[in-house]
This record gives sequence, structure tokens and C-alpha cells, in this order.
Amino acid sequence: MNGSRAMLVELDAIAAAASAAPEIDVSVAVPFTLIAAASERVPTLAIGAEDVHEAESGAHTGCVSASMVKEVGASFTIVGHSERRSDQHETSHDAWAKAAAAHKQGLNVILCCGETEAERDADRAERVVQAQIEKSVPDNADGSWFTLAYEPRWAIGTGRTPTLEEIAAIHAIARAKLRMLIGDKAAGVRILYGGSVTGANAASILDTPNVDGALVGGASLTAAKFVPIIEAAASL
Repeated sequence: MNGSRAMLVELDAIAAAASAAPEIDVSVAVPFTLIAAASERVPTLAIGAEDVHEAESGAHTGCVSASMVKEVGASFTIVGHSERRSDQHETSHDAWAKAAAAHKQGLNVILCCGETEAERDADRAERVVQAQIEKSVPDNADGSWFTLAYEPRWAIGTGRTPTLEEIAAIHAIARAKLRMLIGDKAAGVRILYGGSVTGANAASILDTPNVDGALVGGASLTAAKFVPIIEAAASL
């Protein structure tokens, strides 16, 4: 719940950085109210929604469907974000239903998974992530439209990040779980890391085994913080 029409000027420099690094896929998910304006301002960037509802239409006051966000310019959506799981008490089944609904409408999907601080401290991170993936990933998922993102909930907006070894371990487990669920198609699914990614730590995180990209939160609000992450990715 950040952003305004005045802040869309930040997208200009982000789009320029993305154009300068064509080998890097750069996408920006904005609030529902800004999707149309953002897609019109920077047509070279993939603009997405922060969430969608699982139903195509109906009496769901305040919710927004996949077809609605696609109509105004979104090409992808995020589902199962840690804050949705925490604040709105969404389940892995909810994330699965949203992913399926989005794909049906032709949207790409970034599906999030990750443990809480209490689960990490109780040495349950691996089991939690495996269970979330098992219950959230659609059977027909493949890399042409589906991306997985690991975001430990305790690292979102806190400035804390797991060690590179911890990130690598979870990403390896995530890859193995995907392989169990969707077979050879798992090799084509990108697994992103999300959680206090900055220009200072992006290169080391992105160079970690099985990390195929970053899901950037607070640092995506300004070009000054987001462009260095794009540049770090392009340098690898």
C-alpha cells in the first residue's frame, strides 16, 4: 500500500536501466489504482498486480479479479505474498486458487512461500516451505508463466536477511520439491529470493546457487534504490 501517481516518475529511470540491460527481466508490481497509468507510462516494463482474487467475478466487495487487472494493463500478478498470508490470513490453498485463476486469464504468476521467525527459530523452515509449495503450486505450472519466490517473512522490510548458505539451502529444497511436483518442468521455473534485497547485497544473493532473481520490496519504491539492484544483476 505504497505509491501515488506522482511517484510514477520513478519508473522512468527504472525503465531506462532495464533497457540498458536487456538480458535482465525487470517487472514492477504496483497497486491496483496505478496499473493502467504505469503500463501507459512505461510500456517497455512488465507491469503487474500485487494480488488478485481467485473468483472471476461475483459479490466480493473490494476484491479485484485477474481479468480486471489484465484489462487495465497487468501482465502478471503476485500471489501468496507473506504479508497476505500474515495480515489477511491467506492459506496455501488460497494462493493455489489465485495462481490458477490468474493463469486462466493469461497472466504470469509469482507465487511466494516462506517461514515466520518463530518457524525459523524452531528449525521448521524447510518443512514449512516444502508444505507451502506442495499446497500452492498448480499441477500445470511451468516456467513459461510460473515463478516461485522464497521470502522469509521475518526478513520482509526488517533489514535482516538469511545467510547466503541459508538462502542456498532453502532454494535447493524448493527446487527439489518442484521437481517432485512437476517433474522436468521444474528446471525451467525461476526461483527468486525476496527479503530486504538492496543494491549492497543483491550481487552476492543473485550469485547464490539456485537463486534466479530477486523479489524486491521497499527498495523498489525509488529508482535510486532499485536501479543498483538491476545493475548488480546485469554485472553477473
